[in-house]
Amino acid sequence: PTKHGFEEFYGTLTSAKTFWDREHFLRLPVGRKPKPYAENKFYGTDALADHALEFIELSSETPDKPWFLYLAFNAPHFPLHAPEEAISKYAKKYSQGWDTLRHERLIQMIELGVIPKDTQLSVRSPHYDWGESKSAPNPDWNSLPSDRRADLSRRMAIYAAMVDRMDENIGRLINYLEASGELDNTLLIFTSDNGACAEWDEHGFDLKSGTDNILHRGEELLSMGQKGTFHSVGSGWANVSNTPWRLYKHFNHEGGISVPCIIHWPARLVSRRGQIDRTPTHLIDIAPTLLDVSISGSPVVDEANPLPGRSLVELIQGGDSADRTLFFEHEGNRAVREGTWKLVALRNQDWELYDLRNDRIESNDLSINHPQVVRRLSEAWDQWALENRVTPLPNDYRVEYLPNH
Repeated sequence: PTKHGFEEFYGTLTSAKTFWDREHFLRLPVGRKPKPYAENKFYGTDALADHALEFIELSSETPDKPWFLYLAFNAPHFPLHAPEEAISKYAKKYSQGWDTLRHERLIQMIELGVIPKDTQLSVRSPHYDWGESKSAPNPDWNSLPSDRRADLSRRMAIYAAMVDRMDENIGRLINYLEASGELDNTLLIFTSDNGACAEWDEHGFDLKSGTDNILHRGEELLSMGQKGTFHSVGSGWANVSNTPWRLYKHFNHEGGISVPCIIHWPARLVSRRGQIDRTPTHLIDIAPTLLDVSISGSPVVDEANPLPGRSLVELIQGGDSADRTLFFEHEGNRAVREGTWKLVALRNQDWELYDLRNDRIESNDLSINHPQVVRRLSEAWDQWALENRVTPLPNDYRVEYLPNH
């Protein structure tokens, strides 16, 4: 990162493998020393926030210049690791199971106004096991043996604890900005990179990403999430996290690509405080937005090398957003979003067409009814994929439906 524009860095460059080991996290550039931690006092999420606060303090040395902080928490990515005191808050929360909690979340989301009142709950999503292209169903919670339900409840309690601890650390950051008088004039954007992770079945995995699962019983449950362990949450709980949408990370159905985005900017958003805006936007819009608010009087877009996204400043201040077409691809799964139409497909399968105005849970495939829309949007996707070097796909994707290297 320090070779690509960042002045300071703290984190991991080898994915999230542990939250307990200080040596897994790096301080760059070379020569900078990380904050010291006692052996039994280190937790990765806390350490990331500690260093983020240090970096903001460094920015006070040049108060006339805007600063940019990219705080990319590993949480709640596997392995599921959290302090025991955080896990204990949720120890009994998830014993109700994923079917009950999906319905409860739907009701709560409607009451909060996050989703429209007429939103239905999608059917229980299937999962795709390690290396498999065929799906298998997520089971009814009550069909599982009691020891399996106890194991799964503990996994989700750890996952919730990881989010809880991340939330506390975001609070530390906000409190610091408020105390230093910087909060009102700071643009905060919180979002996620994708929908919840279902890898790889309803049981989750242990030891490493793959087919291995350990059924924990009795006293073994208490050691889950601690040093020396490695767990994932599994597809059943991922389905809950993506309520009410279909599927998960890896896929371009709504459960994979529709993620929360919270924007906080008191100095410029007074009139829109607490509002929910459902205008489709994309992760590619963040860079031009940050440039727009940071570079006063300078051109944001290099006409010779334009950024793919668009600034969200006008939209978040209440202006109208021009119509646009958004494209997606991940591991051969693909989608196009244009207006209320969404064309989406699983790898090696035909396109499905949905009218998201009436069917955002993607339950009624209209591709047979509107072949001209399928043809137009699929041709647009092919052109976008070629122009942006998405296709040909790598051979190791093993996707026969699309051009491969």
